[in-house]
Amino acid sequence: MRRHFMICVDNRGYESSLEARKLYEVLIDRVAEKHHQIRVIDESGEDYLYPEKSFAPVRLPLITKERRIRVLHGSIQDKVV
Repeated sequence: MRRHFMICVDNRGYESSLEARKLYEVLIDRVAEKHHQIRVIDESGEDYLYPEKSFAPVRLPLITKERRIRVLHGSIQDKVV
């Protein structure tokens, strides 16, 4: 599954689940997209649907994206002690 990231630009109504100005991993969900929703891995570590208007796309260099994914998924080798 292709992974990409978006930045939360509006967390109103979802303050306990999303942080404004934070980068979130987004999973492709074509059905959700038809309803103007996106599937985001939120602060709980689980994926949930949120309004697409709450996020803005972000382009990351490949190396940054790969390292971010490894850190998010618990790879110890990329964590700075």
